[in-house]
Formats: sequence, structure tokens, C-alpha cells
Amino acid sequence: MNSSSTAITKDKGPIDFQALLKKYDSESRYRLLFGWQGILVTLLAVSMSCFHFYTSGFGLLQMQAQGAVHLTFALALTFILYPASRRAPQTSKLKVAQDYILMALSFYVSGYVSWSYLEFFIANNGAVSYADMLVGGLVLFSFLLFLFNIFMRTTGRNFQGVPPYDLGMAIMAVCANMYLVINHMELVQRAGLPTWSDLIMGYMLIVLVLEATRRVSNPVLPSLAILALLYCYFGRSMPDVLQHKGFSITRIINHMYLGGEGLFSTPLEVSSTFVFMFILFGAVLERAGIGKFIIDISLALAGRTSGGPAKVAVIASGLTGTISGSSVANVCTTGMFTIPLMKSVGYRPHFAGAVEAVASTGGQIMPPVMGAGAFIMATFVGESYIAVATAAIVPALLYYAAVMLQVHLEAKRLGLKGIAKENLPNAGRLMRKKGFLLLPLFGIVIMLVMGFTPFMAAFIGILICIPLSFLNHETRLTPKKLMEAFEAGARSSLAVACACACVGLIVGTSTLTGLALKIANTIVDLSGGMLLPTLILTMCASVFLGIGLPTTANFIVTSTMAAPALKLLELAPGVPIPDMAIYMFVFYFGIAADLTPPVALAAYAGAGIAKADPMRTGVTAFKLALAGFIVPYIYVYNPILLLVGATPLPFIMAVATALLGVFLLSMSTIGFYRINMPWYLRVLALGGALSLLMPGTVSDIAGFAILVFIHVIQTIRMRNTGNAAQHIQGDTAQ
Repeated sequence: MNSSSTAITKDKGPIDFQALLKKYDSESRYRLLFGWQGILVTLLAVSMSCFHFYTSGFGLLQMQAQGAVHLTFALALTFILYPASRRAPQTSKLKVAQDYILMALSFYVSGYVSWSYLEFFIANNGAVSYADMLVGGLVLFSFLLFLFNIFMRTTGRNFQGVPPYDLGMAIMAVCANMYLVINHMELVQRAGLPTWSDLIMGYMLIVLVLEATRRVSNPVLPSLAILALLYCYFGRSMPDVLQHKGFSITRIINHMYLGGEGLFSTPLEVSSTFVFMFILFGAVLERAGIGKFIIDISLALAGRTSGGPAKVAVIASGLTGTISGSSVANVCTTGMFTIPLMKSVGYRPHFAGAVEAVASTGGQIMPPVMGAGAFIMATFVGESYIAVATAAIVPALLYYAAVMLQVHLEAKRLGLKGIAKENLPNAGRLMRKKGFLLLPLFGIVIMLVMGFTPFMAAFIGILICIPLSFLNHETRLTPKKLMEAFEAGARSSLAVACACACVGLIVGTSTLTGLALKIANTIVDLSGGMLLPTLILTMCASVFLGIGLPTTANFIVTSTMAAPALKLLELAPGVPIPDMAIYMFVFYFGIAADLTPPVALAAYAGAGIAKADPMRTGVTAFKLALAGFIVPYIYVYNPILLLVGATPLPFIMAVATALLGVFLLSMSTIGFYRINMPWYLRVLALGGALSLLMPGTVSDIAGFAILVFIHVIQTIRMRNTGNAAQHIQGDTAQ
């Protein structure tokens, strides 16, 4: 199997991995540009990476300016690279009713703003500042741009490459962001007193962020942001439980654009600093060949065991996924190798696709990077990065132990073998040849432990990676490869940057109206103030809010909208739920959205590669990831699994019983232990798993007794089955 975009399967013909990525991963639906437009994209992307690389190593700008420059690059690249509709891969000929409605609204809004500016100009007798004249010219430009767009679409004209209206929107995004950077001191001095120009620029940037997020991500997040903005305005018309006094458009734009709690709040701040740098670090490592190295070392370690290819998928996808911020992209990169390999040794297609999806998604919860989620969680929890990464170890261990056990039991149930030794790479030779690729990862962890900021650690990690790559001719980061890595890093950051800016509108709504507290009170009221029903409702909210979002934006949304409900409850009188457990809970279930039917995007991508039924693959992925749906409840009730208040002996006992519980859970989902299990033993195994996972001595003893009972019963059944088989063979021989 190679890394090309198309592979051949024995049963159903070729798989177009690029088409599959575009179907399930919105970040991959970009235009293929050539000529001067391709050069423009490369220059912008490399410049974006160079800007962040330089500021991370030599000093950040003031945070709003840092975020504005970051968003400038992100929006400009998004409008150039991503078409307005997935139905139009290369052309502007969009004959879709939705498109005409959008154009009509754009015409109305642009015309209204242009007329407002004209009234402003007349009211001031033409005495306006240069800034106002610049903004007025930009407004007129946008109005003419939309008119031109409508004319070209209604006449059926085609464009090659990037349509002029998308270039125009990119220019508008640059102007709206640079307005903040250029006028920063003036805006600070008159804070709370926005001018006409401020409001127009703010309105323009909000609209551009919503549209860019829709293009590069999916409609769910911008739709939530639009509902949040409408809630700000129509608050007095809401039901009593959600009602507030309502805010004017001027106040809303001022809060979202000029304040520090809207577009340029914490989400964009983290995106413009350490999130981007870790994406860039991952891109540099990928160009050095770490992806192939991880797959090869996984093959060397697990390839010979029973059902080895599936275990390779679990190891390789987990290691790759911790750096990647996209479950779907991870499925399509490692899955193009692991899924056909699993099918070749006898795994059923839907099971192979599900294993890859579950392993790839689990990479987002795997320390040390957790898809960059660890750094954002540290900001929200108020703990160090090391504390968050350490707390995540045991839950991730339980998740992957469950997946690995289920893969092993399925292989035993089907009688599958591993890969022949002569067809596997040698682990020792691999480590001698390319083991140095792991040094930048270890270096980053060491620097973080020493107290370096995450973006400085990533900066030094890249500097370490470049000279190390020259130790092997296959991994050398030549200037061309390095430029490709910088371009790939910038491209990979677009969805995160746009999503974080869009999430800022939701965060801004929460701070302006107190929405998060209102939602929290509603959840608690619905649950009657009881912990378990509140956890279930919070889980449902997190899964819904996490649909199709990148890891970082996913966590920010769920922590802002779903987590506050848990902060209102207590484990026992006077014992609040630790913040680490609360934020880890919503983080897990936000990530789990990629595995939860009916919108299990990672599982559907795996089904596409495996040529399996998507819904069956999604249900199988849900079963394989069941530990990931149970363990968060356990560490809320028993925070010792997150090392909160942990002492050695109780911690060891909690981990040991949890692992035994995961073992029973794996038996229950696969239906096999030594021999196929009848349904009543599977149900009993599920009960034993829950008993062992829940804290408490009595429940642990009950769960352990169930484990022993199942072991004895299955051993007797296996012997009886073996004796019966021997008896039949003897009769046949006579």
C-alpha cells in the first residue's frame, strides 16, 4: 500500500481517498489553483507560518493585534481556497436556489449599508475623516462587488480559478482586521465609544467570519453563532427562563468586534499562539516522515500477533491522532493503509472501518498533545499543562485498553492470525534508522515540564527537528520540503482559526447576556438537581455541540455552553465536582460526536475506505468506543482516576479495578471469551464491568466475583465443546 490518493481493493474496485476526504472532511474541499493564484496561496500560507514562527520565538504582538493578523491570513486564504458551495469545485456557476437567496440578502445588506453611509456623509456636510472615507470606499466596493457577483451568476458566466467576488471578500477581510491593528491606540483611548467606521468594520468582519466558517467547517457552528447574535438582540422577547433586556446592534458589534470577549477572546487567542504552532510542528514532522515511521514501528511491534493489523491501526492512529486536530483526516490518512490490511487478514469491512475510526478519534484524548486540546483545557481549568496531560493519562489508557482488548477478542473469535515475520519491518533497524524523529516530541514534553510556554516549546521543537532530519537522506527537510511544511501548516490551521473566531461570538454572547448560566440553570432544573441526570443531559448537549468541529473549537464550545451546569452541583454536601473532571467530561463527549450515529463522521469516513455500510460501521464504532462513553461518568464520581487527590494505594486499586472492568466490557461487546458467550453471560459481563468501574469496595467485590464466575463457566463450556468435538471425530473415524 502506498500513500497515493487512490488504492485498489480486490472486491469493489478503486477508492478515491481525496473524494472521500472531501465528502466527510469539509477542510479538504478546497480549490486546486495554478498559475499566479497558486503562487499567491503559497506566499500567503508561508507568510502566515513565518509570522507565527517568528512571533512565537521572538515575542508576541499585543493579543488583539496578534489575533487580528492571524485572522487576516486565515480569512484571506479561506475565501481564496474554499468555494461558496461544494457543488461548484472550480467554477462560480452556482445554479442553486440557496445561492440566489444568499445573493439577494447580500444585495439588500450592502445596499442598506451604502445608503446609510451616504446619509452619514450628507449629515456631516462632507466633513469626514480619512478613516471614514476609507471605510466608505470599502462599503461602496463591497456593494459593487455583490452587484457584479449577481450579474455574473444570473448570466451564467464562468470563472477559472478564484472568482473575483471571493478575491474581493478576501480583501475586505484584510481591511476589517488591519483596521484594528492600524488604529489600535486610538481604539483603546475611546473604548466604549465606537464611531460609524468602527461599527461598519465590525459588522463586515462578523459576516465574513460566519461565511468563512461555513465554507471551511460546516453550517452547524455559524448557525449557532447566528442564533446567539439574534438572542443578544431579541432577548426581551425570549421565554422567562432565557429572557434579558436585549441589546442594540451598536452594543452587540462593539462587544463582539472591539471588546476582548467576542471575536478576539480566548478562543482566537489560543488559536493564534500555541494551537497554530503545534499544527505547524505536526506539519514539519509529517514532512520529515514521522507518519510512515509510526506505521512501520507499529507493524514491527504488533504485526505478528493475532489480528495484528487491527492492533497496528490502534497504535498508529492513536499516536498520529494526538498531534492531528481532525479525527476524519486522521482516518483517511492512516486508514488508507490499515483498513485494507485489516480486511486482508479476515476482519469484516464494517469492523475494520470502525476500529480505524475509534483509534483515530481517541488520538484527540491521548496525551501529551491531545489535538492541542490540553493547552486550552489548562487555560480553562487554571492548571498547568503538565497537570492536564497527567490527568488525561488514565482515561486514555482505559479507552485504548478497551479498543485493543476488543480487537484481540474479535481476532480470537474469528481465528485470525498475524502477519508473517518476513513481511514485517525490523523494530531495531527502524529505531536505528529513523528513531531520531521521536526526539522533537520528547524535547517538547521536557521543555513544557521545565516551564516553557507551549508556543515556545513548539518553536524550539521545530528548530530541533530541522537539523535532526538530515541524519537520514529520506527524512531531510530541504528548503523545498520546509516550504511545503509551512504551507501545509497554514492550510491545516484555517478551520481551527475560523471556528475559534466564530466560537468567540458564542463566548461573547455568553458574557454579554449570561446565557451560559441560564442554560446551566435550565439543565439543572430539568434534572431535578440530581447529578446523574445532569451528567446525561450535559453529555447529550456536548455530543450535539461537538458535531463536525475541530478539537480546539469543540472543547471551547462545550466548555462554554455545557460545563457550567456541572459547576452548580456537588459530589457530596460541601464537596464540589473538581474542575478537571468537569472539563474532561465535556471534552470527551464533544470528541465522541465523531463516533455517535446518526452523524458519526469519522466512522462514515472509515466505512467509505472499507466499502462497508456507513450506519453499521457507525454502530460498531459506538460499541468499540463504549468505554469512552462510560469512563467519563466514572471519573466524575471518582476523580482519583484524574489524579485529583490521589494517594498511591487507592489510586492503584482504582486503576486495577477499572482495567478489569474494561476487560469485562470488552467481553460483553464482542461476545467472546475463550469461546462464544451466550446473551445472558454478555449481560452479566456488562453488569460486572459497571460494578468494577464504579467506585466502592462492595461493587468491586461484586464485579470481581462476576469476572471469576464467567471465567469458570466459559472454561467449562470450552472443555465440553472440545470433548464433544473429539467424540464426534472418534465416531467419524470408526
